[in-house]
Amino acid sequence: MIDKDIKSMSPEELRGEMEEMGEKKFRAGQIYDWMHVKLARDFSEMTNLSEGLRRKLKERYTYTALETVQVQESRIDGTKKFLFRLEDGNLVESVWMQYKHGNSVCISSQVGCRMGCRFCASTLDGLERNLTPSEMLDQIYVITRQTGQRVSNVVVMGTGEPLDNYDNLLRFIRMLTDENGLHISQRNITVSTCGIVPGIYRLAEEKLQITLALSLHASTDEKRQELMPIAKRYSISELMEACAFYFAKTGRRVSFEYSLVGGVNDTQEDAQRLAGLAGPLGCHINLIPVNPIKERSFVQSEARQIQAFKNKLEKNKINVTIRREMGRDIDGACGQLRRRHMT
Repeated sequence: MIDKDIKSMSPEELRGEMEEMGEKKFRAGQIYDWMHVKLARDFSEMTNLSEGLRRKLKERYTYTALETVQVQESRIDGTKKFLFRLEDGNLVESVWMQYKHGNSVCISSQVGCRMGCRFCASTLDGLERNLTPSEMLDQIYVITRQTGQRVSNVVVMGTGEPLDNYDNLLRFIRMLTDENGLHISQRNITVSTCGIVPGIYRLAEEKLQITLALSLHASTDEKRQELMPIAKRYSISELMEACAFYFAKTGRRVSFEYSLVGGVNDTQEDAQRLAGLAGPLGCHINLIPVNPIKERSFVQSEARQIQAFKNKLEKNKINVTIRREMGRDIDGACGQLRRRHMT
């Protein structure tokens, strides 16, 4: 059985593989360029390699190439949602969004999710497995090929909890930002977490220049536990300590993601408490009008309630943005398209 994933190998590992095969080291650079710059779909596209070498590579390594199952395009804003099939038949989603500052892709890090957040469709069927670095990268590569446009920003905020797939996430980031690959700036990568405290401390020690986004969604432990099971394990005070440590180690401020759920976490008192959490850390807050899913009873806060919440934060000198809703007409929320296709 072939189990060597060539597309997840670093340039150094690939050079070692070529030596082991009795090939010249420079072949590693050629292959890496085909995979991560030219975005080749298989070994047959690597035309500056001999037919014999291509055959040996095919016999020796697996080559990740996601199959596009479905693409939905929003008539509202041009956002595209992609449904991909993996080699084992599992499905994952990615979203391509156009902004004035460049094109952004939101990718998945796991097949399903075990975090159980109450307002998220990704977690309804639990966790199937982690994605490999190559499966995370190829979401970006396929979208780049199909849109014909360069991706400048990557958000690891799709299906899955990135810090629950830590080692693969870290390799993915290093390969995505490597000068031999797409060479996307670390500052243009955002990783979202629901709050796995040990993972935040571990990531801080890597001293990367990525943005860490904390899915907070409540200003008290009681309310957070209603929305997010992970909150029963780590308190808000523990989270704030971890965020302060991350900032101290990296110099990169943490962003708070806050989904506004009508009648649950959108009062003026909630806003005041949230300001008290964000202020000492100098955090930016992204307010997200929750995208309702049919399996849950949660509803989006009214527009005037959202604006009042934002105004309260700004009066407390908090940097806040109401996230622009993208792809609302195309199963835009995490896990919606995958779940609909499966059922």
